[in-house]
Amino acid sequence: MTVEGAQLWTLNQRLLSAVMDACSGDLAELGLETKEFFVLAEVAASPYPAEIAAALMLPKASVTVYVRNLVAKGFLRREIDDADLRRHRLMLTAEGEEARDRALSALATEYDCRLARITPKDRTELRRILQEMLMSPE
Repeated sequence: MTVEGAQLWTLNQRLLSAVMDACSGDLAELGLETKEFFVLAEVAASPYPAEIAAALMLPKASVTVYVRNLVAKGFLRREIDDADLRRHRLMLTAEGEEARDRALSALATEYDCRLARITPKDRTELRRILQEMLMSPE
């Protein structure tokens, strides 16, 4: 990574941290820690703990703890996977869906405040740049 690349990465990380810090009160009101929120938000796309760990780049043991906490809070439930009885599939409860949606709304509101500082043209360009950066190298 070049010095410029490291500086851009650092700026991006600071922005994401600032947005999450600004939302931490909203998450706490919902009974969520930051990483629990990320797990909760990922369940619909990745319903198995190992998939969540891979998607979020978290250790499997950590995901296990977050899932256990979210089940205890009533936000998730475990179900036996009919296709493979050895696996447990995670499902959001109604309370989990509501908490996820409210947390995502708080996050979007805070991020939108930051986006409002740049022009619509720059937002479009930022989207294009981020999508380009996320594409797999060929």
